Amino acid sequence: PFDKREKFVQAMEAGGVAALEVVARDLKALGLYQARALSYTGVEIDILEHPITPAQREIYDTYAGAFKIIHAHLEEALEATNITSYGRTNNAQAKSAARSAFEGAKQRFFGHLLTAMKCPTLIRAVEADLEAGRSAVIQLVSTGEALTDRRLADIPPAEWDDLSVDVTPREYVLDFLKHAFPTTLHEQYEDDDGNVRSRPVRDRDGNPVQSLEAVHMRDDLIRKLGLLPPVGSALDQILHHFGDEAVAEITGRSRRILRIRDERGERHALRPRAASANTHETHAFMNREKRILVFSMAGNTGRSYHADLGAPNTDRRVHYLLEPGWRADQAIQGLGRTHRTHQKTAPLFRPVTTDVKGERRFISTIARRLDSLGAITRGQRDSQTAMGEGDSALFRATDNFESPYAKTALRQFYMALYHGKIRGWSAEGLEEATGLKIVNEDDDTLRDALPPMHTFLNRLLALPIAEQNELFEELETRLEANVSQAIEAGSFNEGVERIRADSLTIASRETAVVHAGAAADTEIVEIVRRNAARPLTSDEALRIRDDQLQLDRPAGLVVNTRSNRPALQVQAPVRTLEEGAIERRVRLLRPLGRESLPLAALRSSRWRTADPGRWKRLWDAETAQTPPWKESRLWLVTGLLLPVWHRLSDTDVKVYRLTTDDGENLIGRVLGTSEVTAFRSSLGLDARSGPRLSAQEVFDEATLRRASFHLAPGWRLRGRRNMDVVRAEIEGPGYDDLPLLTRLGCLSEILSYRTVIYAPNAEVLERVIERFPVVATIA
Repeated sequence: PFDKREKFVQAMEAGGVAALEVVARDLKALGLYQARALSYTGVEIDILEHPITPAQREIYDTYAGAFKIIHAHLEEALEATNITSYGRTNNAQAKSAARSAFEGAKQRFFGHLLTAMKCPTLIRAVEADLEAGRSAVIQLVSTGEALTDRRLADIPPAEWDDLSVDVTPREYVLDFLKHAFPTTLHEQYEDDDGNVRSRPVRDRDGNPVQSLEAVHMRDDLIRKLGLLPPVGSALDQILHHFGDEAVAEITGRSRRILRIRDERGERHALRPRAASANTHETHAFMNREKRILVFSMAGNTGRSYHADLGAPNTDRRVHYLLEPGWRADQAIQGLGRTHRTHQKTAPLFRPVTTDVKGERRFISTIARRLDSLGAITRGQRDSQTAMGEGDSALFRATDNFESPYAKTALRQFYMALYHGKIRGWSAEGLEEATGLKIVNEDDDTLRDALPPMHTFLNRLLALPIAEQNELFEELETRLEANVSQAIEAGSFNEGVERIRADSLTIASRETAVVHAGAAADTEIVEIVRRNAARPLTSDEALRIRDDQLQLDRPAGLVVNTRSNRPALQVQAPVRTLEEGAIERRVRLLRPLGRESLPLAALRSSRWRTADPGRWKRLWDAETAQTPPWKESRLWLVTGLLLPVWHRLSDTDVKVYRLTTDDGENLIGRVLGTSEVTAFRSSLGLDARSGPRLSAQEVFDEATLRRASFHLAPGWRLRGRRNMDVVRAEIEGPGYDDLPLLTRLGCLSEILSYRTVIYAPNAEVLERVIERFPVVATIA
């Protein structure tokens, strides 16, 4: 059943040990291996981005400036009412309530403001859908019903049939000022411990006394905000543009303001909605009487809006996620309303966003989850970026602000701010602009409990767009550096991933552990992976160089004076050091790979600027010698994993899925050549029946994954980093062994008064292993 598969998807997302056992036991027993793909096969995601216009930017920045004034007046009002005095808090509860109400109103306001600003682009997209024969479904959270009710309470019922009223996000601010801005006067007193506190002042009848100064501040702010341009609510914009006769509204509203056209002319009038309105509206949409449907959380339970084969409306649904809200799980649930079994076509999901960076994280959270659930992405990322990196996903890893890398980046950002490493900003400036406190008031040290990511990004929304972008770019720079470091170290983890290759075939299958009474055993499956060699050509490399130079980014042609290897030098993501400082790095693109190193290390290396003609000859010669196919092996531990989990590596707990050339679907933990040997040894399996490692595999394990091996004489082969290059070093040989290893092709050098011997490549290592075989793999 569909709901069962949804639970499996959620279990896979959790990535826990119990989830792996569920997948191995239940999914395998049911023949359901691709848990994610089962739920979202055929779905496409396409971001609809609304570029903020200059007029909208001016409105946004004006409101951001107004909130700065409100924040300053809030602090003054707290002083005027004696809730605080001279920076000292007299009534912590009243102060916390006032600030919480302010931050809540600010967050809701800017969320609704951005939602409303996106509507022009949304309306144009919906009109294009209708012309193309598609039906539009628009998902939002807020309907503005509470605001409408409050505005109508001030208008006589006799005028409800011809209204002149704006229900806009601005009402959230005015409502806060009217009802939550601190104006009640407090008096100071000493508690039993001699501490100065404050409490509300009341008159002889018990009514709270108002501070005239605070009341004047509030009223003045209300007058100023009343002059700012209104931006209509999203739901009203949609209804007023297309008309209620064309839009099916599935919300919890009992009444709404509609644009009426009759013999009296065109006007706005209040109209009630019957309790059964949602049912009738759903039928109208499914019967194709209306081809636009808008639903809120009230319409997110027990209803289906998909292209049901049994309904007259089988148009493809274009599902617009206009307002994701604050909970990603509820947004995902809403997206499921248009994707069901027994449908003619799968929907197109279109999250709607703006180019305001502070808002991007809401959509990125939703889209990344859809992407991970198997939805097909398109249209937003080039498969080949300017840096030569393939990236066909809708969102990159650096768009995920919920990852451990993002949390680390945020702390690094706070540290850099505290140490004055961010130009134009300081800890005090951030606190003044956002209200975020990162420094202890007592000793001026960085706080241990710093504001979390969601708080930081929410507060960012209330800044002028230029200031948002400045701070956001600083955070993104550190996030990109952290992800880049994790990828280079081989420790990057995105949860369950799919292994893709031109060919995946099963070379061998071994039952590692038999579990009596269980639906599955633990298996080790050897997979041969083949990929067509697609070297970067010299012409492509030169185009990348030219593109980088046009973007004012450094790029150049270099050749290693020792090995004669050519490379294209481009700018690499920076690395974050201690105290949040940034280390500049470069990337060397090669025909079949790349490497990154600090800019300082490059200057002391053997890479030198090369003549374009010589560089091209060397590059083309190396490309011509590239084999047409690159073949490698991996081992998948599948089946029941929980009983053997403790025997698997705890440094890389990724879960992978793959489909072989024969169509078999597998899911489990992936082991490299050294890891599978250690895993089999820990289970007591016969080493003679295990895999035999080639010299290339041993070399790759040592240099790429820092694995260690025992060689026959008692020596040790291991990967060690030297000048940002990992080499296959041989430890243990004596002075008498050096001549023989040198004849086999090994190199040696003296580092810190110690002779280091290493195999420069797999060919040399093969000759060494023939003479001194690998006898064990060190776990």
